[in-house]
Amino acid sequence: MRPGVRLVLFVPAAVGLAVAFGAAALRLPAFGGDQHPYGERAVAAALAHRTANAVSSVNFDQRAFDTLGEESILFASVLGATLLLRLARDERRHRPAPGQLLSGTRVLGATLLPFALLTGAYVVAHGALSPGGGFQGGVVLATGLHLAYVAADYRALRRLRPLAVLDVADGVAAGAFAALGFAGLAAGGAYLQNVLPLGTFNTLASSGLVALVNAAVGVEVACGVIVLLAHFLEQAVETEERNGD
Repeated sequence: MRPGVRLVLFVPAAVGLAVAFGAAALRLPAFGGDQHPYGERAVAAALAHRTANAVSSVNFDQRAFDTLGEESILFASVLGATLLLRLARDERRHRPAPGQLLSGTRVLGATLLPFALLTGAYVVAHGALSPGGGFQGGVVLATGLHLAYVAADYRALRRLRPLAVLDVADGVAAGAFAALGFAGLAAGGAYLQNVLPLGTFNTLASSGLVALVNAAVGVEVACGVIVLLAHFLEQAVETEERNGD
């Protein structure tokens, strides 16, 4: 397509988008006012579906389709990084040397590691009830596991990190989010509609579909971040160029 044709197509579209955006912005509630119609509707919808954490309700119920796209972006990013960081023809793996750390650092890391993993699991499990959720808890789980690298060495992290299992779990969890959406279609509703039993408010079994989708996101984010960091660490610690052989 010629530059002139692209410009002719772009200008009307840009002007139309700017006008629509400006019109929408003018109808927003006044900044700092006491009227919050969007927040009030979101909270009311969260309470109606027994979801104590309104943010999780927005992410995994009211706009679950958007969140599915966001999770897919993370999955695609991990997949792309895996392909880009694979071993090249002029590279080879070498055995990493053991790390030298202070004994106090090792003790502190070994003590914090299980608490960090427990905290991440708690944040994921209670995502529909309290601040946090699958995205936040998944990151806590992934970073908590890497205390083994910070407080010990790379070899210790490798022993604690079943990369092949995590790779599969990443794909299964990402697919589970999409598959759970068919529950709404099976019940005669919309895709990702919250049609499961809502349970009792403020319990782990409440919120219907939200709790399951939140758990799937937690597993996908945790496994995805661990796999992503694994490939970067392999590139930095284990990979070296061949010496012309």
